[in-house]
Amino acid sequence: MTAARPEHAAPETQIVTSWKVACDGDEAAGLGHPRVWLPIPRDTGWVECGYCDKRFVIDCDHAHDDH
Repeated sequence: MTAARPEHAAPETQIVTSWKVACDGDEAAGLGHPRVWLPIPRDTGWVECGYCDKRFVIDCDHAHDDH
C-alpha cells in the first residue's frame, strides 16, 4: 500500500503497529492534551492528532488489529 502524505510536515511522527492509537500529547514536556483514540484509515496508512498534529504511521509489515 502506498499512502499519500499531506503537504505539511508533522511536528513528530511515530511508527506504530496498531490500527488504533492513543495520543495525549507530550505530558513529560508539559505539552499534554486530553487523551484521544485515533483509528488509522487503511487507505492512507496514517492519522494525525487534531490537538498536537503528531502523525502516526502504520508499519504494515507488523500491523495487527486490536481486540
